[in-house]
Amino acid sequence: MKKLILSMALAVAAPFAWGQVSETTTTTTTTEGNGTITEYSPGSTIVLKETAGPKHYRFGKHVTYVTKSGKELDEATVRSRVRVGAPVRVHYVGEGDNMLVDRVVLDED
Repeated sequence: MKKLILSMALAVAAPFAWGQVSETTTTTTTTEGNGTITEYSPGSTIVLKETAGPKHYRFGKHVTYVTKSGKELDEATVRSRVRVGAPVRVHYVGEGDNMLVDRVVLDED
């Protein structure tokens, strides 16, 4: 009787023990780019002239604008200082070909 119960228990458990598990991995990288603004659409995109050529970035849902020393800029200051020709550094999260900016650092104080 014990052998019968043990055999039944193993027969039920075996498919789970040797079952195949699959995983999907998404790689997210965080990095920075820097250059001079050549195109700027607030809340949408920014294009920087970098040493390797122009690079297109999209803005994420929340973007923080700061000076080189780390002082956060208010909306009025962003409108007046973030413009074509301004040198900036952008912090972005890359997922595949999408580069979503979450921080823009002006290279001037």
